[in-house]
Amino acid sequence: MTTIDRETNEALPPGARGLSRRSFLLGSAGLGAVGLAGCGTTDGMSLAEAQKLYGPVPDARFPIPAADISKVDPKYYRRVVPYQTREAAGTIVVDPANYYVYRVEGDGTATRYGANVGRDGFRWNGEAYIGRKAEWAVWTPPREMIRRQPETAKWARGMPPGLDNPLGARTLYLYQNGAYTLYTIYASSDVESIGSGITSGCVGLLTQDMMHLYDRTPVRTKVIVLPA
Repeated sequence: MTTIDRETNEALPPGARGLSRRSFLLGSAGLGAVGLAGCGTTDGMSLAEAQKLYGPVPDARFPIPAADISKVDPKYYRRVVPYQTREAAGTIVVDPANYYVYRVEGDGTATRYGANVGRDGFRWNGEAYIGRKAEWAVWTPPREMIRRQPETAKWARGMPPGLDNPLGARTLYLYQNGAYTLYTIYASSDVESIGSGITSGCVGLLTQDMMHLYDRTPVRTKVIVLPA
């Protein structure tokens, strides 16, 4: 599950056989990731704790497998961190320069999630808000994407929800002035994408992190995207 285009998700749906998701997206080799060593602690969190955070979700509508956290730099694991801000509790702050998303807790802390963000030339900043939410959304490539990537034409009428759907298990849609911006915060199963700029402006969290954020984020929540 990777990039979402400026119009919608840029990634080749995994159901399109014959092309890997990352090669379709990037046209190049995947980015490296920092592995875990042994069974000790990882950046202040034990391996057992990390495995619990990113374990399987068997009772989901489409059972979600455990994330392979050996492919994620431990600094991107979900955690509560000190965070001073005047923003109200619940506000979401996207920090694309450091590949983090923060959910302000209102007590001098924030829940921090590792993220993938827009690639060079596609990053943006400003304020928005959550205009709508969706669980297991239908993904429909826009006409512009179909012209650029004809392989996606098979989904012109919409790709059904499921593990192969690029929008994943949860999606938060960003709006400005009553209009959908074409950007989202979405669930990504591509663990190697976390900590990299690969999208066309949208923001992806590991599926387990996205579900955690989604459950705590009502419609109308303020979103701030910082300069990269």
